[in-house]
Amino acid sequence: MGQMRKPGSKILLCFVTGIVAGMLMGAATISVVVSYRMDQFYERIAYLENTIKDRDAKLEALEKSVNTRKIVLKDIEVVLNFEGDEIDKIKIEKAVREKYALLLGKEVKSMDGDMIVQVVDNRIMMTEKGQYKLKVERLVLTEILKIWILAKSLD
Repeated sequence: MGQMRKPGSKILLCFVTGIVAGMLMGAATISVVVSYRMDQFYERIAYLENTIKDRDAKLEALEKSVNTRKIVLKDIEVVLNFEGDEIDKIKIEKAVREKYALLLGKEVKSMDGDMIVQVVDNRIMMTEKGQYKLKVERLVLTEILKIWILAKSLD
């Protein structure tokens, strides 16, 4: 084998070897630290998911126990049988929902279906484009008040 010609090349080779070794050890150290942190985060995520499942189960059980005691009106749905302008239809539906807004949150057993029907039955609604007479066709009273209304033009 031949000898190296310059004495500085041994120093350069040692320096490059030291840099490569340092980079490898640094990469290994960073890899160990990052994987350790990721394992901690995975454990934390699993713990939080289990906590969420437990709380969801408790919430579901509480909702079932609450719902079995009282049935409360939660929403109002208006089905309007109307052949006219879409804007008038939206205004009439909004007005009907406003009439029944006071019933939200009340117990269904304490409500009288006839009284609910009479709120809008045979009522005349006025819009910019005309007058409409409302007639209640059907009513379903559960957690959702669903009411079918026929709107006839008086013009």
